[in-house]
Amino acid sequence: MLNTRAPPEPCIMSKLPAANRFLDLSDYGRPAAVWIVDALCGTRVTSIQLTFAFFVAGVAGIACIVTGHYLTAALLLMLKNVLDAADGEMARVRRRPSHTGRYLDSVFDFVVNLGVVAALYLVADAPPAVAALAFVSLEFQGSVYNYYYLNQRRLLGGDTTSSVNEFVRPHAFPYESGRVVAVLHGLYLLCYGVFDRLMLAAEGDEAITEPLPNWFMTAVSTMGLGFQLLLISLALVFPLADLVLPFLCLYAGFGMAVIAVRKVLLLGETHVVAVGVECSNSAE
Repeated sequence: MLNTRAPPEPCIMSKLPAANRFLDLSDYGRPAAVWIVDALCGTRVTSIQLTFAFFVAGVAGIACIVTGHYLTAALLLMLKNVLDAADGEMARVRRRPSHTGRYLDSVFDFVVNLGVVAALYLVADAPPAVAALAFVSLEFQGSVYNYYYLNQRRLLGGDTTSSVNEFVRPHAFPYESGRVVAVLHGLYLLCYGVFDRLMLAAEGDEAITEPLPNWFMTAVSTMGLGFQLLLISLALVFPLADLVLPFLCLYAGFGMAVIAVRKVLLLGETHVVAVGVECSNSAE
């Protein structure tokens, strides 16, 4: 029997309590992903198969960039983003979280990101240093988004398939292979270890002890991969492909600004509240 639950509001997080849902500009594909999962829930299609499907869509999009079929490339990258949301949605609907799927998803994202940047480098005739910096910037922005979003889920009791600190290998679920999880975990660290260490060095493992404001999380969501692919797709269609790599390089500065705001402004607000509570208690 097919799943018939109502789809969530467009772009609104469905994995957090209502009071802490925020406008996630990177998650615009969620309603379409829910529709796909509702259609496939009664079939034998698995979340891992959807992960492979988004990888195929991403690779096809890269090929279209190289061959100059920019509109098709943009549509395939948008399809990739929808299927990227659908694999996790399928795992949650069937209550079968998977470390295999979690790490495979991230490794495929890394490969697609690298391919997209390489394709843009070829068609835009950009200097190699600009392309390299753009890729590093893209991955750094993704780590900033993941760090704050996973902290939000940790503090609010969300699912723990993903962790702020991925340097400890998780135990495989009974229905998945521990050896496969170990291999994929190693590949994940190879792809993202440097970027995750940068965020841990900047913020710490559990430095955030209170949920972050919704406005802050919405700002952070502009560094999510979904939003980045949307910007790249729009640039391909209009066409502004030559500007994508320089833009990605410059946008890394926004990630640094977000960290600074969290540490200075929001930390200051928390400190003021704490001092106020202490003064109130002392007066009593």
